[in-house]
Amino acid sequence: MNVYDLWFSSIQLSNRIKLLLLKNMISTEQLWNYAFYVKDSVTINEKIKYYLKKAWDKVQLESLYTYLSTKGIETVVFNEKIYPKNLKNIVDAPAIIFYKGNISGVSEKLSVGIVGSRNCSVYGENVAEIISKELSIDGMNIVSGMARGIDSFAHKACLKQGGYTCAVLGSGIDVVYPKENKKIYDKISENGCVLSEFLPGTKPLSRNFPIRNRIISGLSDLIIVVEAGEKSGSLITAELALDQGKDVVAVPGTIFSNQSKGTNKLIRDGAYIFTGFEDLFQILNMKYVCQNSKKLKQMTSIEKKIYDSITDTPAHIDDIFERTNVDIKQLYEVLFELQLRDEVICISGNYYARINKAL
Repeated sequence: MNVYDLWFSSIQLSNRIKLLLLKNMISTEQLWNYAFYVKDSVTINEKIKYYLKKAWDKVQLESLYTYLSTKGIETVVFNEKIYPKNLKNIVDAPAIIFYKGNISGVSEKLSVGIVGSRNCSVYGENVAEIISKELSIDGMNIVSGMARGIDSFAHKACLKQGGYTCAVLGSGIDVVYPKENKKIYDKISENGCVLSEFLPGTKPLSRNFPIRNRIISGLSDLIIVVEAGEKSGSLITAELALDQGKDVVAVPGTIFSNQSKGTNKLIRDGAYIFTGFEDLFQILNMKYVCQNSKKLKQMTSIEKKIYDSITDTPAHIDDIFERTNVDIKQLYEVLFELQLRDEVICISGNYYARINKAL
């Protein structure tokens, strides 16, 4: 990071024009020299030069540089080597990014974006956690938006496994939103990367989030939508991913849940349906080795207790809860694990039944 990067980020020109300027320059410093000292109206016309010169305020920029340095915030410009490689492939890539943490990590492995509803259900919470956990164990990066709900659960599960996760903000890099996610923000900064294309100090305005969603999909090799209402911002991310040539996977949900209307419609319209991790690995052209394969015949005591309470006859979640007296959150989590291992099946209406396997 230098004052020229900060100057470039503050120029009141569109991202498209900034990208065009960078493609003709080696660095922002070279662009500054060209704007102030080179008389060439072909490469950079006079109108653009006006905005370049107008943005230069050395005292203010040096003050911002000092502030960001004390916060551990860095910048990366589109034509630098450490700029995320996946992001370079989209047509409207951000010309400059502010970040905290290890931005190189997002380019070192496959990255999977996990997004979903802020007002998620217990089912959505458990699905997000289990998917993020499994993919982290298998060495994949988790990308999300650090919003309430699905995003937060995906980040937390990845961090818990010691994996790499990247959070893309809809505010300035120094503005934590929501405020209760400050601990997540700090942990991601230490063990992954937090980034934003918005100027420091930018408030989390509603218009910023659809803009930042293209970065979430751009960084990801695959997008998974866990839960989404009919007007969820996650559907925007899914649409952007498709426009970028990325695959989209949707987790199915009950027809009675408003939070599953969006994901169920994605499936209806052609998105891949998530029925197990084999689905994801097949899309990514990878061989899946179930982390639980050694445990199929040796269930934990809690798994066995829940499994034994289920028969061939579908039982409602409330009945299973009464039979086992297991905490409802843990019950949902174990049931989902058993589904992924083809031990039980979930039937519409929150009913569960055993799967009889051939001997």
